[in-house]
Amino acid sequence: MSDAIKHECGIAMVRLLKPLEFYKEKYGSAFYGINKMYLLMEKQHNRGQDGAGFASLKFNASPGARYISRVRSNQSQPIQDIFGQINDRLNQGLVENPDKVDDVAWQEENLPYIGNLFLGHVRYGTSGGNSIENVHPFLRQSNWRHKNLIVAGNFNMTNSSQLLEELIELGQHPKENTDTVTVMEKIGHFLDNEVESLYQDMKGGVSKKDASPLIAERIDIQRILKRATKSFDGGYAMAGLLGHGDAFVMRDPAGIRPAFYYQDDEVLVVASERPVIQTVFNVPLESVKELDRGHAIIAKKSGKITVAPILDQLPKKSCSFERIYFSRGSDADIYTERKNLGKIVFPEILKKIDNNISDTVFSYIPNTAETSFYGMREAAEDFLNQQKLSKILKGKREISKEKLNEILSERPRVEKIAVKDVKLRTFIADDNSRDDLVEHVYDITYGVVKKNDNLVIIDDSIVRGTTLKKSIIKILDRLSPKKIVIVSSAPQIRYPDCYGIDMAKIGDFIAFRAALELLKDTDQYHIVTDVYKKCMKQRVKEDAGIENFVKEIYAPFTAVQISDKIAEMLKTSAVKADVEVIFQTLEGLHEACPDHTGDWYFSGDYPTNGGKRVVNEAFINFYEGKNKRAY
Repeated sequence: MSDAIKHECGIAMVRLLKPLEFYKEKYGSAFYGINKMYLLMEKQHNRGQDGAGFASLKFNASPGARYISRVRSNQSQPIQDIFGQINDRLNQGLVENPDKVDDVAWQEENLPYIGNLFLGHVRYGTSGGNSIENVHPFLRQSNWRHKNLIVAGNFNMTNSSQLLEELIELGQHPKENTDTVTVMEKIGHFLDNEVESLYQDMKGGVSKKDASPLIAERIDIQRILKRATKSFDGGYAMAGLLGHGDAFVMRDPAGIRPAFYYQDDEVLVVASERPVIQTVFNVPLESVKELDRGHAIIAKKSGKITVAPILDQLPKKSCSFERIYFSRGSDADIYTERKNLGKIVFPEILKKIDNNISDTVFSYIPNTAETSFYGMREAAEDFLNQQKLSKILKGKREISKEKLNEILSERPRVEKIAVKDVKLRTFIADDNSRDDLVEHVYDITYGVVKKNDNLVIIDDSIVRGTTLKKSIIKILDRLSPKKIVIVSSAPQIRYPDCYGIDMAKIGDFIAFRAALELLKDTDQYHIVTDVYKKCMKQRVKEDAGIENFVKEIYAPFTAVQISDKIAEMLKTSAVKADVEVIFQTLEGLHEACPDHTGDWYFSGDYPTNGGKRVVNEAFINFYEGKNKRAY
């Protein structure tokens, strides 16, 4: 999207199901798991560039030997940084012990990061800043091996304050008020309870030393997660490792955040995206399964793997933004859905250009909109083919060979119009200078647009409209088109997200600002104060009484009216061409992505009560002029 917003985080977990000697013999290296983790994380780089982390766990380390290794980075290329560190440590160990190059048992005992269980995370920071302390995986340490807990996830909790209070009521004193810490400490608390209960059940019958492996064997991960997550409200795919070797990945009950897994007799792998697993392990699409909402995949140290229910399922509301933008487009279903988004919006494009294909140039900005552009182009080709057929049938026998060739050679005019100059940086602090630099972020292709052509540009979505107004529309206008039509393959973003995406402040959205302008134009601005009063009253209501009152801001207007107002706001006095804006409809979105109906940022229909609280709180912040998050 031309307005950059921060993406989702990504998780990767690999559980080796064979002894390390097996991978050395079959694949030539005991570093098989590390190598696969590098690929899984690098191929999810699209999900996070603020930080990356990696943790490994050894099953067979002797007492006194390190069995957990962790490395994290918030450098500019964090994945490269952490695996560079891992590589340096492993090479150093082998250089110092050249006779151990083929000694897998020695490597497992003495080299860091080699292990049987691995957890990785790539991060876009949506809260808590970008210090190294906020980079996953998080580690809860203990001298009792089974009480060590490593957690990483793709999640935001809407009720972090409530979870913090619950921890305080349990007698804890959390060191931070972030959802990652509260989630980890909540799980850790019930892990401690489980361990204590198991120890009390066998107390007197076995020694403490003998009890430890028995406790590890009998720990019930499903029971711990059921108790720990009872009051979670948010979107999450979270992974955890226990120090003795158990592991889990859990998904929220509405399936908001994605999680996929693959298992054979050699490996269990979990990741945030399906094609990543397909590519890294060279397995067919049907072999990669989606983790069901409200369930956890649990891997015991023994090698037993189960998928177990944790929370009662809510209606499936998997995030449609994953389909539109966040996930890699190499997923077979996502590729088709993105093309369909471009096809479905095409009839509205035809209306804006008066069905005049011949005098219209079609293109896209940015590169991530390319797939929806293919769908738009196919729809244009289908329309043009119908026109060709009509001309041929109308001419019947009288049509000449030359005329027939002329008709058949006609095709939609598709061009690469704008290319982002990735080298350009807006480094000057002065506002006027910065705006001038922003205008030049994109280079344009001269000579392909004729004077007075229509120019249709498709984008993934329009969030704030800042880049469109300050850069894209201005540079497109230099080509002297008659009309510039900006097309969003997604509907209007009207409401904040609170489940992971960095879209927390409602005043940032151009659709919201357009609705406010329309309220002023129509003498209905009193609705803003009315909504504020309702939002303030709901602060003391129980969840059952929570409503999204912000919908009332948009209610007096049609989507087309809001789109027209956005177009008016995006056009500056310096732009000579007419400017039109088209958004995908909600109906079109659901037609293109029928199995992924999470659309709260478009519709305001939040899948959890916490989401409804957040949207009203975001409006309160806007009304009171507070530039902060609502969660």
